[in-house]
Amino acid sequence: MEGSAPESNQEWIYAGDKRIPLHAHVLLMGIVNVTPDSFSDGGQYLDPQAAVDHAQAMVDEGADIIDVGGESTRPGADLVDEEEEVRRLRPVLHMLSHRVSVPVSVDTRKAAVAKMAIDLGAVMINDISALQCDPAMGQVVAEAKAGLVLMHMPGTPQTMQQNCSYRHVVQEVTEFLSQRVQKAQEFGITKEQIIVDPGIGFGKNVEQNLALLRGIHKLRSIGRPVLVGVSNKSFLGHIVDKQVGERVMGTAAAVAAVVLNGAHLVRVHDVGLMRDVVKTSQAIRGGSLN
Repeated sequence: MEGSAPESNQEWIYAGDKRIPLHAHVLLMGIVNVTPDSFSDGGQYLDPQAAVDHAQAMVDEGADIIDVGGESTRPGADLVDEEEEVRRLRPVLHMLSHRVSVPVSVDTRKAAVAKMAIDLGAVMINDISALQCDPAMGQVVAEAKAGLVLMHMPGTPQTMQQNCSYRHVVQEVTEFLSQRVQKAQEFGITKEQIIVDPGIGFGKNVEQNLALLRGIHKLRSIGRPVLVGVSNKSFLGHIVDKQVGERVMGTAAAVAAVVLNGAHLVRVHDVGLMRDVVKTSQAIRGGSLN
């Protein structure tokens, strides 16, 4: 197992007017989906007040970042147009900026949505297309000096599970993300703003997802913090033979594995439960107990 504290050049993520520390502990990114069709919590937080209350509850449980999404990206999900995504996100972000003390991230592939979110206080953009969907996204992030998550996904949510072909999945994902970091820098985005995500469940089968979880330490060679999202995903359902709402123990095992293998951030639905998993796993690997 690889581990110990993140390298010195990874001690901070620069995101708008915030510096997010990495040296103290593995960070928890709490998920708030304001969508009717997300695979895990779709429909639960369509009411803006409910979404904001849920975000605050996650902060109280230990979330370091809140990630808000207005478009489902589960396999085969329907496309959401820009106007609808803005309609879902705007009231939540407007209230959230006055409620939570932690940085707010927005999960979107659209530059106009990102710009709206940043104007309302978001300091990070989580782009599952790694700047490939919207040519204007790089400029929006660069001008705002926002944090940026670059994720690996072959194709789109509508097509990605049709293209699960790799010779060496860990190597290919690492090479792709390295190239996207370079591309982001061409827009004027600094390395200190960038986080990489291998895209567990996005265009990968069960064995490929497991190979990536075992190989998280190799993604550290990119030189950027590694974010991993395994929460309640379908590959866990295949392993434990449980429905979405019954995968918490499978999620806990996967979160422990990626922390032990060197992840810097984990993206989860159940912040309170996973906080204990992260703290214990980090203690085992030799990191801070803070």
